[in-house]
Amino acid sequence: MTGRGKGGKGLGKGGAKRHRKVRLVESKYLENVIRDAVTYTEHAKRKTVTAMDVVYALKRQGRTLYGFGG
Repeated sequence: MTGRGKGGKGLGKGGAKRHRKVRLVESKYLENVIRDAVTYTEHAKRKTVTAMDVVYALKRQGRTLYGFGG
């Protein structure tokens, strides 16, 4: 059983590759959300990113978030 990875069926260690890909995709997604939120903040001539900036950034990307006003 040792050395076979998950499941013991000879599938190897595919989890590490998936983990790397998921991390890459989620970091790119967060980068885009943060960029949009900072753009809203700069447009409002503020230095602090508010929750509403993040809500608007998420809404712009098609991910509506409820419960934070607006």
